[in-house]
Amino acid sequence: MSPLLLGASFAVALPFAAAVYLLAGTSRRPLAIAHRNLTRGLSTSTPTGGSLESRGNGATAFLRTITPEREARRARRLLQAAGYPAGMTMTRVLAAKPLLVVVVGLLALAVVDAYPGPLVVLLGLAATVGSYWLPDAILDGRGKERQAKLTQELPDVLDEMTIAVEAGLGFEAALAWVANHGTGVLAEEFRRTLADINVGRPRRAAYEALVARAKIDDLRRFVAAVNQADSYGIAMADVLRVQAAEMRMKRRQRAEERAMKVPVKVSFPLMVCILPALLVVVLGPAFMNLGDLMG
Repeated sequence: MSPLLLGASFAVALPFAAAVYLLAGTSRRPLAIAHRNLTRGLSTSTPTGGSLESRGNGATAFLRTITPEREARRARRLLQAAGYPAGMTMTRVLAAKPLLVVVVGLLALAVVDAYPGPLVVLLGLAATVGSYWLPDAILDGRGKERQAKLTQELPDVLDEMTIAVEAGLGFEAALAWVANHGTGVLAEEFRRTLADINVGRPRRAAYEALVARAKIDDLRRFVAAVNQADSYGIAMADVLRVQAAEMRMKRRQRAEERAMKVPVKVSFPLMVCILPALLVVVLGPAFMNLGDLMG
């Protein structure tokens, strides 16, 4: 690649990257307020009318003009499912998309200039287009990993709540005990639910918000059973015991299902990678000896 073209590419990419980063990081005060509220056990309000941070300044206005509302809502759903990882805000995620497109596009241009060819051009275009969806793919993976952790932790947490309720605690007291003494992802969600209740949100609304954040069927059924028991006056210890037993059975069934899928997944690499090498090792000397005898 010519030095002039390379210098021009970096002259365009670096100022754009710096501008996007500065726009994404201009407002630090809302993030600090949200962090302090979460550490105090309070929940920050989520704007319902818009999809970007409600207190942003230049970054929010700039990104709102260039980002479709549907795309912003999708990014918010992915962030919520991923549990809002540290350092990942709506502004930064939306700013990373055009930044990645520009940077990867310039790199692809440099590679195409150095190694011209139709295949290289096609790969460069695919990499440039795919880089726009890279933040969404990362958040989607984090969200699925988080949902798997929630599903795995739920039976054990329900067992702890059952013991606490049978020891004399109420349901919310048992929920608070598990939330304050737990260290997993589900304990964090319970702490947020309790924070919503403490600031005046109705219990059912807080439970439904928990289900909306987690997006797992087991937790949805558990919340429905708790609401039904609360409405009809059913003993909460019995509900927790039945739900815990059902969750443990489903966890065991999922483990057995994954174990049954292992032979099917192993068969393809076994036939493609291991079996040819094994045939070469076993039959190779025989063919060599046969060739010597015939020669």
